[in-house]
Amino acid sequence: MSLQVLLTLVALFCYSLPQTLKEENCKPYDEEEDERENSISGNILEMNKGDIEWLIFGDVVANRTKAAENCPKGHCYWVKGSDGFVTIPYEISDVYTPQQRGEIISALEEMNKMTCVRFIPQTIEKDYLSFISGAGCWSFVGRIKGKQTLSLSNRGCVKRGVIQHEANHAMGMNHEQNRDDRDDFVQIIWENLKEGYESAYIQRNFKTFGLPYDYLSAMHYGRYSFSKARGLPTMVPIPNPDQVIGQQYGFSDMDYRKLKTLYECKVCSTLLPDWAGHFTSANYPSPYPENSNCVWIIRTQRKRVRLNFLKFRVESSKNCSKDYVKVYDGYSNTSLLLLDKTCGRNRPPMLIASANIMMIEFVSDNKISKYGFVATYKTGTCGETLFNMTGGFSSPSYPSNYPRSNDCYWTIIAPKGYTISLEMQDFKLEFSFDCEFDYVSIRDGGNKISPIKGKYCGMQSVPTFNSTESSVLVHFSSDSSGRNKGFLATYVMKPTFNSASKSLTFNLLTTGYVKPWTFLFCIIMDLTLGYTHSMISFFA
Repeated sequence: MSLQVLLTLVALFCYSLPQTLKEENCKPYDEEEDERENSISGNILEMNKGDIEWLIFGDVVANRTKAAENCPKGHCYWVKGSDGFVTIPYEISDVYTPQQRGEIISALEEMNKMTCVRFIPQTIEKDYLSFISGAGCWSFVGRIKGKQTLSLSNRGCVKRGVIQHEANHAMGMNHEQNRDDRDDFVQIIWENLKEGYESAYIQRNFKTFGLPYDYLSAMHYGRYSFSKARGLPTMVPIPNPDQVIGQQYGFSDMDYRKLKTLYECKVCSTLLPDWAGHFTSANYPSPYPENSNCVWIIRTQRKRVRLNFLKFRVESSKNCSKDYVKVYDGYSNTSLLLLDKTCGRNRPPMLIASANIMMIEFVSDNKISKYGFVATYKTGTCGETLFNMTGGFSSPSYPSNYPRSNDCYWTIIAPKGYTISLEMQDFKLEFSFDCEFDYVSIRDGGNKISPIKGKYCGMQSVPTFNSTESSVLVHFSSDSSGRNKGFLATYVMKPTFNSASKSLTFNLLTTGYVKPWTFLFCIIMDLTLGYTHSMISFFA
């Protein structure tokens, strides 16, 4: 038998085996590889291979044994000013690419927003952090005075979770699995540890602030950290051995709570990391507190965040200058605004982020308080919030067949005084009676309580939709069976009669070029003949 035939038979044999047998015998499952890909600690320890001898606990420079929360007289703390903020100047090495530099700054900005810590670019300050691309990922613990080096190798350490892990060390925090109450939550399998690495799991007497043990902390090492052999766990959660430990995305909400407690931050902030959930303004359904500034950051693991307000009652004011809600497409106030200052009692439209991050900010003044809001969020695979005066969107994979089991929303939001005209340029969906399987629905308004003005499927001709509201919600849903090409939609935002007439009244009557009765006649012609744009441009 030739070698080529033999290899072909082996390949066919592997392909025909059950999935578990294929993984075991033909392509062994690399649990350590999975660990490296899916945890902050796995990333750090992989990058620190070969340099770990001069580090303790895997990524800590051995200059002291105390964490900031235990250091005498607080000399390990960064200084808190009279304004209540902890200022930490920093510099970033020029060796990083613009993208890497942006990732470092973004990770620090998130910490700024969620705590009373303020990372700021260093100017003349003597005590500051210096981010360098050294050998691996490592940091000192707490403030050491002077120029304090923190290494993030540009070959693999510049990731949000790793950046925040090492910055948290610099703030004075230790690894979660080194807590003195650790044995109540995880079992260390000492016999599975590499020889010489036992000290990485020494319990330390540092403050836990009365806060729960956090399996998902950015400071928690993974199940296989420092293992002497592939597949041998060094740490097993108790009482549930299947509990996930560690993660790759960044700080947990408990990490932020601990840091806020350490530095006595009076900050209202919450991190929401789940695939779906809900949150409310403080004290809901009672009136929210006065003089508050609260932030929620939604950070799902992947895909896109969809936000819905179910209840909304915020003190009204001109331009919402007193109490208001704002929503950002990202971690900070420099991110794109999805919703500018909003108040009153009208529910905002559904908002879809461009990625897995969204930030909600709620501010109240010192006077009237209402009951606030209730909001839900969910992870979606597709959709968008659209603000451009003209634009378009399509079903996923268009013009190829759309995926099965998809649920997509597009919210088109026009400026005040504008409506929206929506047109389907191409439309081919699976047909079903009453459009119960795959369909597109259009709502006159931007949220789920807005009236449905049409539900379409098959290859029917979809009429042009002209809204009466300044927002439109389009929903595309596909089931688990048939598929088709999908759709291509375009839209244009148009000024309403009232907004156009007010603008024209001011421009025309104040210039003196035409008389009031002439203007009225032109508007009537506009309504009957549809000459809005030509008449406006003619008189402008």
